[in-house]
Amino acid sequence: MASISNRNYPYKPPVFTDEDRLDKLKNTLPDLKELFQQEFSGNHFPGLIYGLIVDGQLFCSESFGYTNLEQNLPTTTKSLFRIASMTKSITAMAIVKLRDDGKLRLDDPVDKYIPEIFTNELTNDGPIITVRHLLIQDAGMPEDDQWGDQQLALPDEDFLKLLKNGISLSNPPGTIWEYTNLAYAMLGRIITVVSEMPYQNYIKQEILDPLGMTHTIWEYSDAPSELLVCGYRWECDSYSKETPLHHGSFGAMGGLISSIDDFSKYVAYHLQAWPARSEPEYGPLRRSSLREMHHPWNFIELKTFPHRSCLVTSAYCYGLKWSMDQDGVISVSHSGGLPGFGCNWMMLPEYGVGLVSFANSTYADLEHINTTIIDKLVHLADLKPRKLPISKILAERKEQVIQVILNNNWNIHDSELLTIFADNFFNNSSLERRKAVSRDLLDQIGKVVEIEELTPKNQLSGTFHLKGENGSVRILLCLSPESIPLVQELELTMIKQS
Repeated sequence: MASISNRNYPYKPPVFTDEDRLDKLKNTLPDLKELFQQEFSGNHFPGLIYGLIVDGQLFCSESFGYTNLEQNLPTTTKSLFRIASMTKSITAMAIVKLRDDGKLRLDDPVDKYIPEIFTNELTNDGPIITVRHLLIQDAGMPEDDQWGDQQLALPDEDFLKLLKNGISLSNPPGTIWEYTNLAYAMLGRIITVVSEMPYQNYIKQEILDPLGMTHTIWEYSDAPSELLVCGYRWECDSYSKETPLHHGSFGAMGGLISSIDDFSKYVAYHLQAWPARSEPEYGPLRRSSLREMHHPWNFIELKTFPHRSCLVTSAYCYGLKWSMDQDGVISVSHSGGLPGFGCNWMMLPEYGVGLVSFANSTYADLEHINTTIIDKLVHLADLKPRKLPISKILAERKEQVIQVILNNNWNIHDSELLTIFADNFFNNSSLERRKAVSRDLLDQIGKVVEIEELTPKNQLSGTFHLKGENGSVRILLCLSPESIPLVQELELTMIKQS
């Protein structure tokens, strides 16, 4: 029963254990195409395209309709769509990179970088607005979709004039989440000031180019005419062409133009941040910083999936939306919408899949479509999340505890016993009680016929069952944080046969 230091027990990250996972996904591709075909036909989209990203690769893509109705140009994976507010997480990534490079702190006051800003404070007890407030959108500024979209091309000098004239708040900073484009325009200004180059150049140099997103651009007039997607509005049973918007100071909130080929690389980059592990890293940020971007901050809503009875709660991260349904499935996503365009990208970190879709229709609700379809995809393919392997120290302690329980050996003076249990263990419950409980439960279940595999919660805790002829005992095992982890908690619960 001798213990070995946990330095000899390297961390094992969660892994996929279903060997047929990719084949199951391939078998669902016709269903996936049919689901998007129905959405294309039912929503009067001039053009629609989607890409499914699996394990770092664009797994499949299908397109429908046209990028230019007048010229009948078909939609392809290289077609350049305005991705609107999907730009926000890329702006947030640039801010986090500047933080990681020691150029700023997320809790720095905004006026350190934008001294021109003046806010009309609602109360005297509000906090100073920080960079983090802007990232997670609780700086107190009002929801501004209708106003903000029309500011996309605002020149820098007019933007600074706007800030100098004063920003009106709808809530005290740090109290309530409200979706604000102005906050991300301000983050663009901070990138410009700190990097000493236009935010567009910094994002291209430090984010887009390293990820191979070489065809993602800011200004629509820079796009090849045969690739540029035209935006349309469906109204009064006919299409009308939207006037394209130039980008300016507000481009950081929604100005980028990208393709499925390019943006799938961005989704893949976010997916590879999971799980935490010791493999080499690549790209603009460390994996830990990417996972930080996915962390929920301000909770937004609790609602029900539109296609099935399942509650889902959502929160805002750094330019991203975090959601978890009642089944425990977590997604990270963001939508975008501008006159002529609607888009959404979504990933399930623990399932290794992502979905991105673009449409050239004004404010097309791709979030609703992607949410419904990726949920159906999980069920159609019977996808399972990664499974955490059992750590060696936890497996070792399990075997030691089994011997103690089956032999009813609770002799506190046994020197070997002291190498299993932490010093708190017998203080939490008396030796006599542990003996009695263990003996009583074994008597109830009868002869032990099976010891089930342990299901780990993490590296140092988990559960397993002792199955007997007349029932089973659920055993919860928790180890201490010492350099050589010992059993600090052992909970035995009778599970009656149904």
